[in-house]
Amino acid sequence: MSERKIVVITGATRGLGRAMAEEFSRRGHTVAGCGRSRTEIDKIQNHLGKPHTFSVVDVSSDEAVKAWARKVLAAHGAPDLLLNNAALINRNARLWEIGAAEFSTVIDVNVKGVANVIRHFVPAMVERSSGVIVNFSSGWGRCTSAEVAPYCATKWAIEGLTQALAQELPSGMAAVPLNPGIINTEMLQSCFGSSAASYPTPQQWAKSAVPFLLSLNPRHNGQPLTVPGAAE
Repeated sequence: MSERKIVVITGATRGLGRAMAEEFSRRGHTVAGCGRSRTEIDKIQNHLGKPHTFSVVDVSSDEAVKAWARKVLAAHGAPDLLLNNAALINRNARLWEIGAAEFSTVIDVNVKGVANVIRHFVPAMVERSSGVIVNFSSGWGRCTSAEVAPYCATKWAIEGLTQALAQELPSGMAAVPLNPGIINTEMLQSCFGSSAASYPTPQQWAKSAVPFLLSLNPRHNGQPLTVPGAAE
């Protein structure tokens, strides 16, 4: 196996985050993950065990992310891979039918949450001048569909935020906006209904996505990428 890497994953208790945590662990890398459900955090911690660490964190809270980052950095050091995966999607509805509170919640997790994680983890990576930051975007960060305008807005924001971040990093690092492709997650089921079942499961996706993520390096800095072979 290649050198063991430290991988930080937000939204690690379900969907793509859970599948990635399990696949990175299977390949011998160390995962530090977070999620909002104490029950699910306990489940994945018990399942994967040490040296992996999982914490209850609401990424939309800067103070919560600050405390989590301090704990992770003390235990594991700066991450080699920082994966901003946590995200929410609005219920299917026309933009003017979506209330202010729901709109704000999607923005707070999908955009502010990413900024909070970057704010508290990336300085340690910059100090070391190494590491890759992957901010999960979407096909809806590069095109649009009706009834998911808030989600589209956040993923278009992630594309711009990440490419600007890439210009600020020192040599030896990379920031990448990543379209994971279309995967049969609870999020997709909320939009596609039963037709979501025609797409790969998160576990199937992770088998190819994790090696791809491990291959990212400074040459990829600023490039909008898509997981190879993923449905689009």
